[in-house]
Amino acid sequence: MFIKQFYTNCLAEAAYYIESEGEAAIIDPIRDTADYHQLARERNAVIKYIFETHFHADFISGHLDLAAETGAPIIFGPGAKTGFPALNASDGQEFRLGKITLQVLHTPGHTLESVCFLLKDETHKPSAVFTGDTLFVGDVGRPDLAGDNAGLTQEVLAGMLYDSLQSKISVLSDDIVVYPAHGAGSACGKSIGKETYSTIAEQKAGNYALRAKSREEFIRLVTEGLSAPPAYFFKDATLNKKGYKPLANVLESGARELSKEEVLLLQSQGCLLLDTREPDAFERGFYKGSINIGLSGQFAIWAATLIPLEQALVLVCEPGKETESITRLTRVGFEDIKGYTQGGYSELFGLATDQMFSIEPADLTDILKTDAAIVDVRNPGEFAGGVIENALLMPLGNLIDSQKELNKTQDLVVHCAGGYRSMIACSLLKKEGFVNVRNVHKGMTGIRQAGIPVSVPEVA
Repeated sequence: MFIKQFYTNCLAEAAYYIESEGEAAIIDPIRDTADYHQLARERNAVIKYIFETHFHADFISGHLDLAAETGAPIIFGPGAKTGFPALNASDGQEFRLGKITLQVLHTPGHTLESVCFLLKDETHKPSAVFTGDTLFVGDVGRPDLAGDNAGLTQEVLAGMLYDSLQSKISVLSDDIVVYPAHGAGSACGKSIGKETYSTIAEQKAGNYALRAKSREEFIRLVTEGLSAPPAYFFKDATLNKKGYKPLANVLESGARELSKEEVLLLQSQGCLLLDTREPDAFERGFYKGSINIGLSGQFAIWAATLIPLEQALVLVCEPGKETESITRLTRVGFEDIKGYTQGGYSELFGLATDQMFSIEPADLTDILKTDAAIVDVRNPGEFAGGVIENALLMPLGNLIDSQKELNKTQDLVVHCAGGYRSMIACSLLKKEGFVNVRNVHKGMTGIRQAGIPVSVPEVA
C-alpha cells in the first residue's frame, strides 16, 4: 500500500494518490493533473478510480480531464447530480484497489453529497480516513456553502454535520490517520490548523468542534463568527458540478506573447493587467491600472477573491513564469486569459508606468504623528493579536467595498502581517485612483520588531 499527499499551497488544498498492486486512485484532484500521471508512471501503476469527497467550492477539480485521460470513472457520494457521466456511490459501498479497499462514508453537513473514504488495508483493517471538507485538523467544514439547497439553513446543515461526525467519524479507532482536503489558509473552515494530517485521537482531544458537549453547542460553535464566503465559491461549485473547458484549451489560448500595442488595445477593451511578480519587483515599477498578486503567496485564492472569474486578463510575469501563472489561475476558474507581455514588465517601459513607495516599519514613529491613515488589511482573526492605535481595520478580502470609506487624496499607509497582502492592497487602491499610498515593508512582523506600540482592539 502506498499513499502520497499532494499539497498545493496556493489553494491550501490536499489531493491524494492511493495505490496497491499497481492500481491507483486519486482523491480530490486539482485541475492540472500532470503530477498524478507522472507518479503513476514512475510506479508502473494504472489510475483506476477518481474519487470526489464533494462539489468543491474553492477550486476547480481535475476530475473531468483526469477521466478523459485515463478512462477512470468519477465517483461522487449519494445524490450528487452532475452534468457529465459520474457514479453516485451509496453509503457503505466499497471499492477494491489491489489488495486494499476504500469504503464510502456518507457525511452530509458541509454539503449534502459530502462523503469520507475509509481506507482498509490488506487485512481489511481500517487505517486511514480521507475526510474531504467534513473534518479538518482543528476544525470542521463550514455549513453555509450549499447555496442551491433551498430551505436548508446553515443551522440545519450544521446539525447534519454533527450527526455525521458522531455516527461515522468519532466512532473510528483512535489510531486511524485523518487526511483532510484543506489546511491553514483555506476559507472552507474558520480556523484550520497548520498540519495537513492528524489522527482521530488527536482530533477528539484538540478539535473544538469534536469536543462540543451537545448537538446544540456544536451548531452554535460552527455557525458563530462565520464571515461571508468569497463570491467565487459558488461559481466554482457550479463549474465542478456542470463541467468546464479542458485545461489544455485554456493553457493554449492564454499562452500568447502580446506586444506592447496589443496590451494597450486589450486594456482599452476592458482587460485587467494582473502582475504576478513579487512585491519587491512590483513596487520598483508597474503599469498603471495593474494589480499585483505575487506568485509566492496564496496567489490563486487572492486572485479569485478579488477579481471576478469572468474578467478578461493580461498577465505581466517574470520571464519563465507565464505558464505557472496561467495554470494557477485556471485552478480557481479563470478561463479568459488573453496572453502575457513579451519580455515581462520590461516590455512596458515607455508606457504609462508608476512606482509604489514603501517605508520601513521604524518610519511609522514619525508618520503616526501626522494625519496619515494607517490601513490594516489583515484578517479579522489577526487583529486580536494587536493593532496600531486608531488603525483602520480593512481586511483585504473586503477592501474593494470598504475603500469607499477612504478619501482618495488622503495619505494612506498600508500594512498586513508580512508585506505580501499589503502590496496587493496598495495596487488595488492605486487602480481605484488613490494618490498617496505607501506600503509597510515586513508588515506587523517588522512593526513589532521596530517597537511600534500595538494594542488589542476592543470588541463591540
